[in-house]
Amino acid sequence: MVKTKQKSAQLFSQTQSCVDAIIERVGKKIVLGLPLGAGKPNHFVNAIYDRAKQDGEIDLTILTALTLEKPSGNSLLEKRFMEPFADRVFEDYPDLFYEIDRTKNQLPSNIKVIEFYFPAGKFSHNLQAQRNYISCNYTHVVRDMMDRDPNVIAQMVNISLDKKRVSLSCNADVTTDIMEENKDGKMIFVGQVNRNLPYMFGDADIPIESFDYIIDNPEDSFKVFGPPKMSVSDADYMIGLLGSTLVRDDGELQVGIGSLGDALVYALKMRHEGNHLYEGILKDFKIDKKFEKIIDRVGGTGVFEYGLFGATEMLVDSFMFLVDSGIMKRKVYDHIILQRLINEGFIVEDQITPETLYLLLSRRAISAQLTKKDFDFLQHFGIFKEKLKYENGKIIFQDNSSVEADLNKDDCSEKIASRCIGDHLKNGAIIHGGFFLGPTKFYQWLRGMPERKRRQIHMKSVRKINQLYGHEEIDRLHRKNARFINTCLMMTLSGAAVSDGLEDGTVISGVGGQYNFVDMAHALPDGHSILQLRSTRSSGGKTQSNIVWNYGHTTIPRHLRDIVITEYGIAFIRGKTDEEIIKDLIQIADSRFQDELVAKAKSFGKLSSDYEVPAMFKNNFPKTIQEQLAVYKKEGLFPVFPFGTDFTQEEQVIGKALKSLKKKTSTTSGKLMTILKGLTSFGTPEKTLPYLERMQLKNPKTFEEKLYRKLLVSELKEIIS
Repeated sequence: MVKTKQKSAQLFSQTQSCVDAIIERVGKKIVLGLPLGAGKPNHFVNAIYDRAKQDGEIDLTILTALTLEKPSGNSLLEKRFMEPFADRVFEDYPDLFYEIDRTKNQLPSNIKVIEFYFPAGKFSHNLQAQRNYISCNYTHVVRDMMDRDPNVIAQMVNISLDKKRVSLSCNADVTTDIMEENKDGKMIFVGQVNRNLPYMFGDADIPIESFDYIIDNPEDSFKVFGPPKMSVSDADYMIGLLGSTLVRDDGELQVGIGSLGDALVYALKMRHEGNHLYEGILKDFKIDKKFEKIIDRVGGTGVFEYGLFGATEMLVDSFMFLVDSGIMKRKVYDHIILQRLINEGFIVEDQITPETLYLLLSRRAISAQLTKKDFDFLQHFGIFKEKLKYENGKIIFQDNSSVEADLNKDDCSEKIASRCIGDHLKNGAIIHGGFFLGPTKFYQWLRGMPERKRRQIHMKSVRKINQLYGHEEIDRLHRKNARFINTCLMMTLSGAAVSDGLEDGTVISGVGGQYNFVDMAHALPDGHSILQLRSTRSSGGKTQSNIVWNYGHTTIPRHLRDIVITEYGIAFIRGKTDEEIIKDLIQIADSRFQDELVAKAKSFGKLSSDYEVPAMFKNNFPKTIQEQLAVYKKEGLFPVFPFGTDFTQEEQVIGKALKSLKKKTSTTSGKLMTILKGLTSFGTPEKTLPYLERMQLKNPKTFEEKLYRKLLVSELKEIIS
């Protein structure tokens, strides 16, 4: 619970006035804390950054993570593809000035930007960003931020109609915890109102007095950053299909961002909505045969009768499909005794009876002589009807008659049982989330929800989601059959995972909450950590295995190993010996690298000399998966964009062509061959003209434009032939 200040928040209609007030109050040394992702108050941040840029005496440090920027592209082709798309999709979203300068390595010397999580791969070659990265678990962000003495915390918020409350909306993850740490009142909290944000509840809904300054200028409301959906590859679909078999009904689910998350949700929907088809695919792909023991032990393949509960640091947009399809429907309640009775099957959500009341009494959740606290608890959770009142030890009915609130007296208890009991439990949650980020239609879905339904999504601080400490008993009741499903880059044959960086120290993204969820899975008796990875990657035109013997950097240590999935299968490696782990991981590696991995393990004595990869696992090739999925793709299944896309049909074709070009030109020899092929390709098929027009290459003028036109036409011929 956020402690509110005695004084009211000071309101500003102009951002610059708020910046003036801050500098007057804290001076010219400003340590500015901002939420990750979409919750940054861009206009305010740009104003204070610009002020520091103009005044070299201001020492500005920005502490944040996951700074978002509209896509723009680097080459002429990328720019012409992305700029019209960005104008259409992101509309009036204002890019952050510090991000524009940082991307160009042009931050002024008096300004520093420190982050704990990057957009994947964006700053791999940015030395300034690499030097100013903090590696930490998500649950330690507040602690690490406080160590740097922030004096200003700013966030984008929405505001209630009566202007008495605000919603932290997309970022309840860190701000509420920082407010709890502000015991000496030295930090200034700034909220910038953006009415395009969904008004979210749970810990996100706080009194306006929680902020010192509120900037409310309707002109500063902008479209919330909505990253477009990415395509889902064949490998992603297979990983998602395999992962869907490990999710147990009546359980809890955490899903990561990106195409692998979309693939998992697509498979879960198929399992629930078309179970006969789903089980047929599992049989056709021999998944049920190869991994029967793991599936029986950990998951299931039936429909979701009881449903799932979501507890995730990042509420990804694919959760809306789980909600709408009736999969994510298991409600949890923030009361230990009530939740325990639900878990034990004694209380059913929509079957409240007098017996419910006496069960709570027998477990000492309430006293026989009902106090105001008891009454509020019963009414809050719907056990008592909403329109009752409590005064001086009596329950007052709508007709102003009353009954003594004493269950020890037979006449009173009978009257309470007949007139007070509600129809169903209330104020349960189907999702606990720390922050959210997704395409525009996700925000529209949240805003369009009836408030009653939106209140079932409880936004909470990351300390309440990513760990059990401080609230362990209730979390253990909520998180039965928990499945924490995340993504990594590489997996060593010892069972360690590489998720955030490279062995030379290059940071790709960040640890974020992955370690938290992996560790938590081991603390829950029926919980599991599931790490997904694509079996291979391409680098410099060469295919490499993502399952490796060893690596110079790891994110998840080998002793926290559990379940690993590639497109070729599932490896249950928890509690296994070194040799067993190596065998299981090699069996789900790409077959082009299996012999090499076997030889390496044998050379170090970790694998018996007579070991051979079983025959059923020696056909792990991309072509195998393509052929398996092709049959179902002809029937409209496993589409490139399972949940829609912001890209037009033309842009999807062009994007495919550009992706192919990029792959072909990733090496010097490949680049020369591609250019040569383009230069010797003559004629422009009429069907390529709409794509050339979209790329402003229908009538090229410069040599560069003419060359790019030929290259693009050459690719388009192959794609649309």
